[in-house]
Amino acid sequence: MRDRKDELDLETETKTALITDSACDLTDEQLKRYHIRMIPLRIICQNAEYRDRIDLDPDQIYGIMDNELPKTSLPLPEELHSLYADLIENGYTDVIHICISSGLSGTWNMIRILSGEYRDRLNIRVVDSKTLSTGLGFMVLAAAMALEDGADPDTAVLAAQKVRSTQLGMFVIRTLEYLRKGGRIGLVEGVMGNLLQIKPIVFVNDDGIYETLAKARGYKAAVEQMIQEAVKRFGKTQIHLSVVHGQAQEDAQNLLDRLKQVLNIASNMIAPVSPVLAIHTGRGLLGIIAYAAE
Repeated sequence: MRDRKDELDLETETKTALITDSACDLTDEQLKRYHIRMIPLRIICQNAEYRDRIDLDPDQIYGIMDNELPKTSLPLPEELHSLYADLIENGYTDVIHICISSGLSGTWNMIRILSGEYRDRLNIRVVDSKTLSTGLGFMVLAAAMALEDGADPDTAVLAAQKVRSTQLGMFVIRTLEYLRKGGRIGLVEGVMGNLLQIKPIVFVNDDGIYETLAKARGYKAAVEQMIQEAVKRFGKTQIHLSVVHGQAQEDAQNLLDRLKQVLNIASNMIAPVSPVLAIHTGRGLLGIIAYAAE
């Protein structure tokens, strides 16, 4: 015979949804495999508006950028309301919503405010990743795997934050023009010497904004310097690694092959940056995002 404690346990059983945004740079297959819901950021062009990764794929955005520089915008509030309403209807009790860095986008603050309307029906944890691209994606995957292993929502959030605590995300771009025009230059301003072709290695600092990690003369030298920064940071520590790129698949593969020679890699992947991120970096971006394995 079931006692009262068992009945209470059943009544308070949690059902947790994991949500992120389109800046995570996880593949559709990864999102589906781990039941991760994605809210798209928006891309505003002169004559049209697109939902990131839904209406535009990573290659299409560069063709648009040949003719104009689109603007990026927050997710539609209607998308969030619709998603939360669906979760409630399907019996979810808890939500973990991991967002692109609040230092690079207003998404986290928007989600924090709008989610307050559902606090009486959902236990919502809005997490500022303080990173982006697969740096965000790695955090989301860590939370997803923790939930799959039976962790409670708070423990899953801690798993995501642990990933961020050892993470290094850095990249080299052909020009800072897009970061500057998009207002995402952060602490990088002033390091670019056009005549000398000084290229910064840009990283996402602990506050979730862009900062210069190192500098080199010329793009190729900057990529090599970025490799050395990874070696300096991780040494022989085993890591999970992602190489991200902006329409530079071959260069990304070459970079990964080079990293396999000098780092202790437990797992790796190559990912194109989402359209909404490409707008701020342009073609030719190469990035390394890694964190310490268990």
